[in-house]
Amino acid sequence: MRRVVASAVTLAAAVSLAACGSSGPSTTSSAKGLTMWALNDQTILKESVDAYNKDHPDAKITLRLFANDDYKQKLRVAFGANQAPDLFFNWGGGALNDYVKAGKVDALTTSEVNTDRYTPSVMQSATFDSKVYGVPANGLAPVVLYYNKKVLADAGVEPPKTYDDLLAAVKKLKTKDVVPLSLAANSKWPTLMYLEYLLDRTGGAEVFSKIASGDPSAWKGPSVTKANRYLQDLSKAGAFGDNASSVNYDQGSSTALLYTGKAAMEVMGTWEYANIAKAAPDFLKNGDLGYTSFPALTDGSGDPKNIVGNPSNFLSLNSSTSHKAEALAYLKDYVLNDSQIDAYLAAGSVPPVKGLESKLAASKSSDKAWLRFVYDLVQNAPSFQLSWDQALPSDQADPLLTNTDKSFLRQISPAGFGTNMSKAAS
Repeated sequence: MRRVVASAVTLAAAVSLAACGSSGPSTTSSAKGLTMWALNDQTILKESVDAYNKDHPDAKITLRLFANDDYKQKLRVAFGANQAPDLFFNWGGGALNDYVKAGKVDALTTSEVNTDRYTPSVMQSATFDSKVYGVPANGLAPVVLYYNKKVLADAGVEPPKTYDDLLAAVKKLKTKDVVPLSLAANSKWPTLMYLEYLLDRTGGAEVFSKIASGDPSAWKGPSVTKANRYLQDLSKAGAFGDNASSVNYDQGSSTALLYTGKAAMEVMGTWEYANIAKAAPDFLKNGDLGYTSFPALTDGSGDPKNIVGNPSNFLSLNSSTSHKAEALAYLKDYVLNDSQIDAYLAAGSVPPVKGLESKLAASKSSDKAWLRFVYDLVQNAPSFQLSWDQALPSDQADPLLTNTDKSFLRQISPAGFGTNMSKAAS
């Protein structure tokens, strides 16, 4: 395998927007200067801190790295005790906005950190009341439709461009005794990806924007009901096979169904590319993996170029910092600078910055087509919607995943999903 694919495997966790982490914090210490918190798996981000510290030996950044599972709680406790770091890693969306509304985060301007160099749709997740409260800190992770080229060809199926195409493909693929769409429904959040896209395709990005703004009644809108109906129609049609609820994503089972040919397609974030490269390098090397955008809805009002997923993780500035000038210097000159951009591209991940056309055109990477696909997908997207369980306040995340699973299992009606979520948001 070429070095870039190996790097994509080695750094999969670093570009997967903090999906997991090992136990316990680790620390890179400094006697004075800034403090910064992030996650253990942010390998390339740590390199930016090392570069800053090399250039600022007398005022280094003290970087403390945490496991994913307890990071959010530790951050909340630290802010509550006025012991939060100067810079902190976060997911944007509702959780970040909670800190913003509490006056815990400083806004960042273009002149301070060159915010205008980042992809506009990505910046939406860290922008509140027209002010920016975070700088992107790692690669893009939109959700896309992967497919096994051989399985589709054997069934005489083309990659679906519309929801109707998808239903037709499901019918054909079932006759070939393969799972049309691999889904780790036991983990719940993979199912949410379908609902996010179906709502966006049905009613447009503004529907969820109204929900995220704090209007509980918006959950009862007709587009939410339609999106759940589309999800349940896929389930009724057998799109996910008979055992989706027993498949857990962390075990790699849903990924394996795709590259072993037991499933034809999978809807998942761009980190899946690195997972496949690690688990089945020959599948990738032989060109058997295909990818495309999520299908459009012919009767929907949403723009088919809209995408959902994780735009990026962010670094935000504690409003109580006494090292603002140093923090801004780090954010401006060391985060996603040229060396960082090259490192992410080498790892098979596209950073959320504008103007990468020349770098991608000159790339000798075996991942070149993939990188260009992801870059164009994001650059051309009018809206890049943050995953709902990150965009909404934290107390709504569990009800959201629970009701998504109930809708998938058809334990509640399409309208019942909206009713339940409206209650949870009230």
